[in-house]
Amino acid sequence: MFSFLVGRFFKYVKLTPGPYLKLSVSDTGRGIESNIIDKIFDPFFTTKETGKGTGMGLAIVHGIVKRHGGTVSVYSEPGKGSTFNIILPIAKKMIEPECDYVEDIPRGSETVLLVDDEPGLLDAGKKMLTRLGYKVVAKAGSLEALDAFIEQPNGFDLVVTDMAMPTMTGDKLAKELIRLRPDIPVILCTGFSEATSEEKAKEIGIKGFLMKPIDLTRLAKLIREVLG
Repeated sequence: MFSFLVGRFFKYVKLTPGPYLKLSVSDTGRGIESNIIDKIFDPFFTTKETGKGTGMGLAIVHGIVKRHGGTVSVYSEPGKGSTFNIILPIAKKMIEPECDYVEDIPRGSETVLLVDDEPGLLDAGKKMLTRLGYKVVAKAGSLEALDAFIEQPNGFDLVVTDMAMPTMTGDKLAKELIRLRPDIPVILCTGFSEATSEEKAKEIGIKGFLMKPIDLTRLAKLIREVLG
């Protein structure tokens, strides 16, 4: 069930007073137990079996909504389902394009090691990079990517990795790759700003930092900047 409401939601104390849009998503599932409901937005928290989930889904949603000046709340009763409320500020005016000029998207032909444990995102990322002209080696996990890099450390011109992955997070993978080959450029992608930051990424030698969702043009430009 979806409902869209426009108004002033003063009960959301963390929001700046003003017009907001409210999106409510409800289900009729088994609900969320009271002893864990306060943890569901925490990074890496999951009730699934080991290897079945990263625990980053709701954390990423929370991070995206928060960056846009909104908030997410949940109401749930065991056995009766759950309702998630997303509150987002309404733009004060329509943003007009500055001009009709469409900028050319930079392309390349280098070999990229792409790492993401989510099959759908891995496939989407591979298609984006291939569209830009790159040769892509896609790996669905940090350890698998590390093995491929160890086997052929000079076979890649760039590594593009997700941050939230089980066993070894993207920043730890990047640190290990840079230890093996200090000149390897790495781009770290994350959907949750509190998990890491551009400053922390640069401290360990990561050359590029992207917040999700990933835009083709931003990715294309960053790749050319990182590769020089």
